[in-house]
Amino acid sequence: MLRYLSRRLAQAAVIVAFVAAISFALIHLAPGDPFSAIMDNPNVSETVRQTLRAQYGFDRPLPEQFVRYIGRLAHGDLGWSFSHDRTVVEVLGSALPNTLLLMGVALIGSFALGIFVALVQVARRESVTDHALSGVTLVLFSMPDFWFAILVLLVFTYWIPIFPVGGAVDPVTHEYMTLGARIADRLRHLVLPALTLTVLAVGTVARYQRAALIDVLPADYIRTARLKGLTERDILRRHALRNALLPVISLIGLSFPALLTGAFFIEKIFAWPGMGLAVVNAIGTRDYPLVVGGVIIGSIMVTLGSLLADMLYAWADPRLRGH
Repeated sequence: MLRYLSRRLAQAAVIVAFVAAISFALIHLAPGDPFSAIMDNPNVSETVRQTLRAQYGFDRPLPEQFVRYIGRLAHGDLGWSFSHDRTVVEVLGSALPNTLLLMGVALIGSFALGIFVALVQVARRESVTDHALSGVTLVLFSMPDFWFAILVLLVFTYWIPIFPVGGAVDPVTHEYMTLGARIADRLRHLVLPALTLTVLAVGTVARYQRAALIDVLPADYIRTARLKGLTERDILRRHALRNALLPVISLIGLSFPALLTGAFFIEKIFAWPGMGLAVVNAIGTRDYPLVVGGVIIGSIMVTLGSLLADMLYAWADPRLRGH
């Protein structure tokens, strides 16, 4: 297992390096730079323009800029955020916990609800309930993230105004609340973005889990359980679900990039102060270091999610532990 883990960590490091190189090249090859607005201002002298470009190295050839960036990156320096006037590490360090909170709640909620829906469908397969839930999960699976987020925002903040419009806390009264009130305030702001991500991911989990359960039902141990007189509910929960969870574990690794991508849109729409919101805003201001730093951190999260799924799969299936 240790050798397997070392090999996967080495692969993850190579993937992150490729992502860093590609994202750096793409963002720097785009027209303009972080000082385009200043450069286009006729009141700014040519001396100031040249000084700004020289100060941050934008006057150097792209290969030289890349070598300098890799050198800083090797020392853990992601650069300076022009839009926040802070280091990229500080900006992402303050935003990442909010993104992890949002993704964690959505991941747990979507898998718990998706597995429950799949169990209901298989217990009533080919019934009206099964077909209705299949239709609902298919709609959720096909629904664009941003469209559903806007719909949820419209329904629960305008038509039925029971949740805050955006943000992570109340910007005015949060600091003056008691501890319990602060927790409640944060949870109220978390409900809509987490609910949106959870509902969108439920369709994928439910359809995947339903197919996995149906695949194991013809197995001999299922027939033996029926001959012993066990109820269909006990058979599904104690025997079928345990073995059908193995393929679903791999879905955890696939859910990380989907949830991270979805979180970028969700955070922007709900003004949730996470990494996605910081990166999306940085794109508009051409904050190159922050955009590239966000992509690198995102790639690390995705590779670690895939590694976690592989380790869980190996833990659940003893046949894979020696590979």
